[in-house]
Amino acid sequence: MYEPIRTKSVHSTSADTLPDFPHRSREEELDIQLAGHLAALLAVTDELRGSHPSADLDTAGERLAAQVTRLRGGRAPVRATPASAGDPCALHQRAHALAGRALVVAASRADTAAAILAAERMDAHTAALADPRELSAAH
Repeated sequence: MYEPIRTKSVHSTSADTLPDFPHRSREEELDIQLAGHLAALLAVTDELRGSHPSADLDTAGERLAAQVTRLRGGRAPVRATPASAGDPCALHQRAHALAGRALVVAASRADTAAAILAAERMDAHTAALADPRELSAAH
């Protein structure tokens, strides 16, 4: 009725065999994910610095870079050279969304420093979106 299995299963069923692929812990996966979100937020922050330089964005960029470096085990992120950016409203919206994602991952990882930084960036981008003068000054 059924054909017998002729090949060895690809799924390991015994605990004593070593897998032939690396496994990461949940914490390691969350570190990777959080570093990615913060690095993306750093890139958008650097874009915003190009169109609207401010001490707040400079400080935020340095703090984000420090968190990414910590999460990546000492490897510093690549920083974008501030250049003329596109629509500041769209950049602030993208930065707000990225900070929100980072906040969720930081909270699930119980990383207080990253969670506080992400929440502060969300607040800063919310304030920038609510203040039309700041967005028009960037043009």
